[in-house]
Amino acid sequence: MKVTIRLTKIILLTLIGFTTLYCSDSDGNPPLPEPQNIVEIAVNEPDLSNLVAALSAADGDLASLLSGGNYTLLAPTNFAFDLFLTANGFASLDEVPSDLLRTILLNHVISGSVSSTDLINANSGYTTTNATNLDGDNLSLYYDTSDGVQFNGFSSVVLADLVGSNGIVHIVNEVIGLPTVATFATSNPEFSTLVSALTREDHSTDYVSVLSSNTEIATVTVFAPTNTAFESFFSELELDSINVIPLPILEATLDTHLVYNANVRSEDLTDSMSIATVGTPLTVSLSVGPQLIDSQGRVANIIAVDVQAYNGVIHVIDKVVFPDLP
Repeated sequence: MKVTIRLTKIILLTLIGFTTLYCSDSDGNPPLPEPQNIVEIAVNEPDLSNLVAALSAADGDLASLLSGGNYTLLAPTNFAFDLFLTANGFASLDEVPSDLLRTILLNHVISGSVSSTDLINANSGYTTTNATNLDGDNLSLYYDTSDGVQFNGFSSVVLADLVGSNGIVHIVNEVIGLPTVATFATSNPEFSTLVSALTREDHSTDYVSVLSSNTEIATVTVFAPTNTAFESFFSELELDSINVIPLPILEATLDTHLVYNANVRSEDLTDSMSIATVGTPLTVSLSVGPQLIDSQGRVANIIAVDVQAYNGVIHVIDKVVFPDLP
């Protein structure tokens, strides 16, 4: 009888041990932990504690939003937040208006998983963030991988590809503020000649202030010629640089690329539409793709549309349009 009881105990212990072993792993390893979502990754990175605090302080329960879905989070370091607060005159995160904080944080969120390899393979270009201006237009984000991975010309990735269950986290060294038209003009090297034209010291119009003003409503539309477009412009005028163009001609030309008091997006363009620029009106043609026709019948192709800043929008063109001149 005692032998039977002892044997029964041995069988039970063996079954318990086998069950424990089976539940651990077929190879004898403990079960793997559940993967973290991108918010949990941030919570467990000591250098992202300011970001985690900001997610809680902002309007709209962003922590819950980013715990689901599929997102790429550009996560500023604690020092990046310190620099942002100092630069904008805030003593702490508590002083940042919660609605503004939400918009700024969403400017660091891209829908879908975008790895550093994806960005490097693309080299440079524009993507769209989850932040919007007051018109409801999603803001653009410029990336350039010619020297590391950089956003809007100043915020660099310092640690890439922290993969979570619902996306990817890239840690960046600067808070990416709400971009202006000037932000996109200066961050993209394809606009370096345009920037030189806008910043010439003898202007009677302060173009930089106009394009940099972060007004609540987007009010500036820019048709932005590339560097190659300006090279053709110099050839047509038989000149060799921005600096030798007579000021009245230069200002009249720049004004014909600017629309004030309107955020004209591609969906607003219609065939034969007249656009009232600050300078000479332009005519839209959609018959063979979006084009602008100046008063002299010259045609500029719109080669990229809707680079959306907080204060306005840029459309990239492949030719400088001419104004009416004496």
